[in-house]
Order: sequence, then structure tokens, then C-alpha cells
Amino acid sequence: MAEGNNKQYDLEERTYEFAREVREFVKILPRTVSNLEDVKQLIRASGSVGANYIEANESLSKRDFLMHAKISRKEAKESRYFLRLLNTSGKSDLESKRTALIQESTELMNILGAIIRKSEP
Repeated sequence: MAEGNNKQYDLEERTYEFAREVREFVKILPRTVSNLEDVKQLIRASGSVGANYIEANESLSKRDFLMHAKISRKEAKESRYFLRLLNTSGKSDLESKRTALIQESTELMNILGAIIRKSEP
């Protein structure tokens, strides 16, 4: 039983780190009009991945769990979308950081998708 709790905590921590890394990344982006708008959406979505996963873990019913897990997956997908839209002005350091964040959002989507599939009736 303890192992399951550790796995839960690990994904909670991983989603927290994702949101934190997104916040660090956006601080160094070029300040364009489109980036300013897309960053707002990205920050909301990236934080919502973990917040909804925590809600899923604290849910009182399987239905509630599934709903929050699906929202968490949707927010990971949305985060990936806004990461792709951001203007990095072709700077290789920003491009590599963005690529890593896109990869992490994709992995989170896949993990959450697997959790949802295993939990559905």
C-alpha cells in the first residue's frame, strides 16, 4: 500500500516540478504581444495539471476521480499547445528548454491517459 502512495506522491511532485519549470521558462522569453497572452494561458494550464491531479487523489468517488484525472490530462495537452505557440526568437537555449517542456507535457498526458484507462469501468 505504501508503494502506491509513493507513486501518487511522485506524480504530484512531477506535476509540481512541471508547473515550476514552466514559470522559470516564461521569465526568460521575449516579451512579445503574443507571448504575453500565451504565457498567461500556459501558466494557468500548467498549474492546473497538478492541481486537478491532487483533486483526483482526494476524490470521494471513482466518478469524481476520473473527472479530475481527465481534466488534468486535458490541461497537460493545453500546456503543450501553448508551449508550441510561444516565440523563442530562434534562440537555441530557449528552443531546447521548450522542447524539454513539450516532452514533459506529453509524458504527463500519457501517464494520465494510462491512469484513466486503468480506472475506467
